Amino acid sequence: MGITVANIRDVSQGVQPGQFMVGDRGAVGGLADLDPIYKRLLDEPVTATIAVLGSDGLPNLTPVWFDYEGDTVLLNLAKHRKKVNWLRANPHATFILVNPDNAYHWLTIKATVRREIAEEDPDEGKRVTEQLNRIWTKYTGSDTEYGLRDESMNESRVLFELAVDKVATFGVP
Repeated sequence: MGITVANIRDVSQGVQPGQFMVGDRGAVGGLADLDPIYKRLLDEPVTATIAVLGSDGLPNLTPVWFDYEGDTVLLNLAKHRKKVNWLRANPHATFILVNPDNAYHWLTIKATVRREIAEEDPDEGKRVTEQLNRIWTKYTGSDTEYGLRDESMNESRVLFELAVDKVATFGVP
């Protein structure tokens, strides 16, 4: 099953009829098949902004570190964060990754939570910690363990696996 991609017309090559509207829709086999100018936003340490619905029904936006494996988006959160319960109640999220050098080059991913893994899980919990350390290295360049854990509250993590539903792309680097 492919991922629907909406390519939004931009003005990088000049003004055009129907600019900022969906220019075409297509499908890719997976995230690996995205045009390289957009896939790089997934692979480079670009901070994503995630939108989830809060308990009041209003969107909540938060910057987060972005990671994925294959066609699964990974979201690693401290269990005490409100987003954890919000995602459990409404398992949909939208991520936007904006090129830090050009705000008119971006990619959005609409995704649905498929499963979650607790760090304490005896079988898979180690994966949560390893993934946290991997994104720590991606975003900080440090090859040490994740350095922002709040030991005063015995912080524990949960890893959400999200299936990609749709992608939208805009602009050029």
